[in-house]
Amino acid sequence: MRQFEHFPNLVTMFFTRAAERGERPFLWHKAGGAWHPISWAEAARQVAALAAALRAEGINPGDRVMIVSENRPEFCIADLGIMAAGAVSVPTYTTNTTRDHDHILNDSGARAVIVSTAKLAKALMPAVIHSNTVRLVIGIEPLKFAQAGVAELRQWDALIAAHADDPAADPAACAASLTASRDDLACLIYTSGTGGAPRGVKQHHGAILLNVEGCIDVIAGDFGWGDEIFLSFLPLSHAYEHSGGQFLPIGLGAQIYYAEGLDKLASNIEEVRPTIMVVVPRLFEVLRARVMKAIEKQGRVAQILLDQALRIGTREAGGKPLALWDVPVRAFLNRTIKPKVQARFGGRIKALVSGGAPLNPDVGAFFHALGLTLLQGYGQTEAGPVISVTRPRTGMKMDTVGTPLKGVEVRIAEDGEILVRGELVMHGYWRNPEESARVLRDGWLHTGDIGEFDAGGRLKITDRKKDIIVNDKGDNVSPQKVEGMLTLQDEIAQAMVSGDRRPYLVGVIVPEAEWLAEWAKTNGKGQASLTELAADPALHTALRAAVDRVNADLSVTERVRQFIIADAPFTIENQMLTPSIKIRRHVIRGVYQERLDGLYKG
Repeated sequence: MRQFEHFPNLVTMFFTRAAERGERPFLWHKAGGAWHPISWAEAARQVAALAAALRAEGINPGDRVMIVSENRPEFCIADLGIMAAGAVSVPTYTTNTTRDHDHILNDSGARAVIVSTAKLAKALMPAVIHSNTVRLVIGIEPLKFAQAGVAELRQWDALIAAHADDPAADPAACAASLTASRDDLACLIYTSGTGGAPRGVKQHHGAILLNVEGCIDVIAGDFGWGDEIFLSFLPLSHAYEHSGGQFLPIGLGAQIYYAEGLDKLASNIEEVRPTIMVVVPRLFEVLRARVMKAIEKQGRVAQILLDQALRIGTREAGGKPLALWDVPVRAFLNRTIKPKVQARFGGRIKALVSGGAPLNPDVGAFFHALGLTLLQGYGQTEAGPVISVTRPRTGMKMDTVGTPLKGVEVRIAEDGEILVRGELVMHGYWRNPEESARVLRDGWLHTGDIGEFDAGGRLKITDRKKDIIVNDKGDNVSPQKVEGMLTLQDEIAQAMVSGDRRPYLVGVIVPEAEWLAEWAKTNGKGQASLTELAADPALHTALRAAVDRVNADLSVTERVRQFIIADAPFTIENQMLTPSIKIRRHVIRGVYQERLDGLYKG
């Protein structure tokens, strides 16, 4: 079995693979109805040229450079070019508002920004103007502004072309000049914290490299290391895709195709025929619904075959022996229904790796029954981000998140909290020593998750200590931030938002008493109680206006799509508030969960 090398930094790993792969295709994008490649050698030339250009523009080692871009070849080249210049990349979400950009620019002290399109620049540029540190903006596509303002504007193609002949822009020379060690800071990945404002996780080169090495150990040991093909569609600003969908393929010497978008993902899968896909649970839920609908259309016989596949697959996944008559049935299914399902994934998938949010075990069992290998991972941005993953070699139990990666120590504290130690653990939060000290103690990362090991040494997540919502796409949302903004509205006294493992946020709202009394008087409702008014559509409409005002200042993942009106205020007496006037989420959810779940129906 081929062994993965021990690299000093991420850029050295890239240049090593580029030298090995040469003119073979590396990064693919689709334009004009056709897929177009950038070779490893060409990508290396562009990375080296961008590094030289950044240095010429005054970017020094340790400076932060923000990236605002959708998934595309230039994102990967920008990320590597920044690191090759000795700087620190700061990937950010394309859904960020101006307020979000303003926080990240000021917190990181970014000296430069690389932005992909004029559309994304609209939300970015006001924050750049307010920034005290940004001096350079690079547009991957043309940016049109009447005047530059505080920052110098540069165009991507022209900047790289201008430095293509620079001696430092030769890939070999650039690779030879690299001095970063595994302990040096590679990037800042901003993730939501319990206090509301996103925190910059300091990921060093060694943290991501250990993740890459551990994941390659799984792939090579359980599936074989070949000419892998990845289809990238999760946001590269998320640590999961950044490590698993970019640096893992680089470590493998794989090809990366960038999907056109979620709306075209299914067709892209069939075109690209990936061997490995990094996905989130929500995609599996959508694909399961599509598979079941397609089989229903094929009639009663197809439905019976599906039922038999699920029955046999469930027994296998549970480690139960098959009945004698199940063996020929399984052989028949392997020739009929399973190939049709596998064809929807291109026909050569080795593994679908689910992470970023918890996977429903029933969904995992469904795909396993249909002959697709689905691995579930667990991790955090603060840990590279992959901590553990299920492996066929150690038994596929869908209610666990597998065994820790190579080089990762995991233990369970006395209170049940999962603690992690190893090179993958972050060096702290950027400019946030208090929060860093809270989660990093005695060399261990305190994850905030509760778990246990089963008899086979597999980790099982049983609860979450930390107060963070993780939606079905793996995005982290701070409920306190959203709730705090809601309660700043004149109409709203209290609020609790929910949305763990769900596609969007919903909430419970308590109207402000004086405002409600005035509203009732104006609308001829007399002295009606909150319980009586809660079902009034007109009151709901009035509160909707307040919620919409808040949503206008939130990112897409933070917006409250639906809400219900509480039957009564949250109080200490009804145990919905703590003595320190903090809401008790589990108590509120216990009362309103059924109604909140109903907001996702239809």
